[in-house]
Amino acid sequence: MSEIPNDMYYTRTHEWVRLEDDGTVTVGISDHAQELLGDIVFVELPEVDSEYAAEDACCVVESVKAASDIYMPITGEVVDTNQALVEEPDLINSSPYDDGWIFKIRPADDEDIGQLMDASTYEAEIADE
Repeated sequence: MSEIPNDMYYTRTHEWVRLEDDGTVTVGISDHAQELLGDIVFVELPEVDSEYAAEDACCVVESVKAASDIYMPITGEVVDTNQALVEEPDLINSSPYDDGWIFKIRPADDEDIGQLMDASTYEAEIADE
């Protein structure tokens, strides 16, 4: 059973979103997603200062099985990326919610987060997979 923290929001494409105290949003992929992908071997990070609309493909995670686009969960501007993933992409496998975060954004509208799934809804969503 995948770990699904209650203090985050989730997308149908398996990104997680955590609202930080400074108003930024940290984004990564869920434990369920990293399990489906298998051993992650490469991460293409988005460009800092790039703006994306919700559901835009913004970066790529490659595993031994496949390459998978990572989608912007809400509209916003990328303000930071996890450079540790360049040398250690498998941090996503070992610590998807902590050390394996992928990027941080400044949301265009804080209300957008409320449109995402909470943990119990996401758990029900992946139960059918």
